[in-house]
This record gives sequence, C-alpha cells and structure tokens, in this order.
Amino acid sequence: MSRIGNRKLTIPEGVTVSFNDGIVTVKGAKGELTLSVSPLVKVVVEGNEITTEKVKDTKEANILSGTTNSNINNMLIGVSTGYTKDLEAVGVGYRFSVSGNKVVVSAGYSHTIDVVVPNGITVTSPSNTELSISGFDKQKVSEFAANIRKIREPEPYKGKGIRYKGEHIRRKEGKKAAK
Repeated sequence: MSRIGNRKLTIPEGVTVSFNDGIVTVKGAKGELTLSVSPLVKVVVEGNEITTEKVKDTKEANILSGTTNSNINNMLIGVSTGYTKDLEAVGVGYRFSVSGNKVVVSAGYSHTIDVVVPNGITVTSPSNTELSISGFDKQKVSEFAANIRKIREPEPYKGKGIRYKGEHIRRKEGKKAAK
C-alpha cells in the first residue's frame, strides 16, 4: 500500500493550484506547470493543502496515487524554488562553453558537440569545467543534464568524463604487472 499517496502537500506562499477536468495546474513565481491526472485518482485542493485520493481500490489506483502525489510535489517545489543540476568535466581538454542558447562540449572527441538548450532551462558556466543547469521543471532539467552527461560518461579506470557534481565514480584497478 502506498503511503506517499496519502501524504498531504502544503502549498507554498505565492503558489496557486487548481484541478479541473483531470488536469492539475500549478502557477508560481518561476512559471506554470500542468499535469494530466489518471481517472483512477482524484486530486483534492482544500485551502492550503493538497491530497490525492483513489477513486477505486485497485493496485493500479494505489500506484498512480503515489506517483501523482510525487509529481504534484515536484511541481510545487519547481514553481516556488526551482531545480538545479551541476555537472563537471574531468579530463585533459574536457570543457564546457555557453554561447546564447547553445552549450559547446569538448569531451575528448575530434570535434566539439553543440547541444541546444530547451525553453524553460537556464545554463550557466561558472568555470570552463563546470556547468550549472537550472529551471522550474524537474523532468526537463534532469533530462537535459543526463543528455549532457551521456556525451562522455565517466569511465572507471581514470575517472575521466562528464559527471554530476559530487557523484562518486567507482574506480577499478588496471592490469597488474606479471609476477
């Protein structure tokens, strides 16, 4: 039984939430997000709290109530404070540069890779080996950060590649010398 689906979410200051015809709309200082809700789940907005309730008592409705509750919580955090993912490039010649709505990645290939920044996402580069991705939609921010990381994933022998800031790369030993 999902306990996440039973939790009550509090609406932060300056955020408005509405539920009409199976669509939840959350508006805040950072932007506006919408979520289409399954007919098995009902969203109840009462005063300063939001709850999700199951329409039928089935396993699928139980699963969807927890997922819907988590998605609404992510929307509330996104429109009030926003999300940030930080990446770092480790390796000789590995670097980022931001120009307009493009990120140019040099990751050890014979060419640079240009990645277009989607709408609703802000990318800054504090240094040439660090990249900060921020926005109000958690799914967009995480997906864009994962796509940048996928250009050159960290390898386990030398640890070179693009990784999340603070990510621990499990290192392997190389070949051992013959005895």
